[in-house]
Amino acid sequence: MLDGVIATDVSLVDELVRTQFPRWHGLPIREVAHGGTSNALYRLGDDLAVRLPRREWAKDGAGKEAVVVPLVAPHVPVAVPEPVALGEATENYPYQWSVVRWLGGETAPIEAVGDDTPFRLAELIRALHEIDATGRPWTTGRGRVTGSDHDDPVRTCIAQVGGDPRLVTIWEDALNAPTWDRPGRWLHADLHVGNLLFTDGALTGVIDWGAAGVGDPAADLMTAWLYLDERGRKQFRRELAEFDDAAWTRAKGWALHLAVLALPYYRETNKFLAGIASRTLGQLCPGWDD
Repeated sequence: MLDGVIATDVSLVDELVRTQFPRWHGLPIREVAHGGTSNALYRLGDDLAVRLPRREWAKDGAGKEAVVVPLVAPHVPVAVPEPVALGEATENYPYQWSVVRWLGGETAPIEAVGDDTPFRLAELIRALHEIDATGRPWTTGRGRVTGSDHDDPVRTCIAQVGGDPRLVTIWEDALNAPTWDRPGRWLHADLHVGNLLFTDGALTGVIDWGAAGVGDPAADLMTAWLYLDERGRKQFRRELAEFDDAAWTRAKGWALHLAVLALPYYRETNKFLAGIASRTLGQLCPGWDD
């Protein structure tokens, strides 16, 4: 377990539900194994799920998703985890937490899903970008105007994962690319294999909207390397032909940013997230090996 992780279990969830939402008390509670570290997930009955932030950096996620998800849900062509209730911190648990609708479906690598997945991802991203973001502040996470404030950490992590000069070039190209000079757009900003749900090979749901916000659309285009393969990237880019070369260069930079920061951090503690990072670096630089 990583330092700073809040321990949770079924008895804690039972206590939180009993004291704050007694109408659901008595429904069976089952922990759901998944690869993320930001939230613990428990199924509550057949139709609900309890999400408990486990890390300091995720402590505001429940409240944020309670605002963002209802806003985007009517506009996107996939199911999203509809917030049902927002729980409060207690003596035994320090953060705000949430009850959401349970979504069916499975996570799956690109090799196991339908050939239309690049089109479906493009459709999702375009739908998000068409939501009115007038007056919304830009996110301070992924999708900000530039990644220059992370230049030193990224270069340090590139060295930690082998120092491939191609990775340095990708990062420098992204920093030097023209910035997004139009209004910010709504973003999910974390479209990787752990957050995409499929039913019979078709993309049917997107979960974990904790990184969502408004900013540079390149932060969603980075799924071209986070999730897709070379063939899928070509189709994905054709579907999103409205974006110029600079946007795709920045997208590569955001994908690299996520991957090189995650791999050293999770290499020994979370094989799932480390695997996403390693695969992404391989997509960015074929033959890469640290």
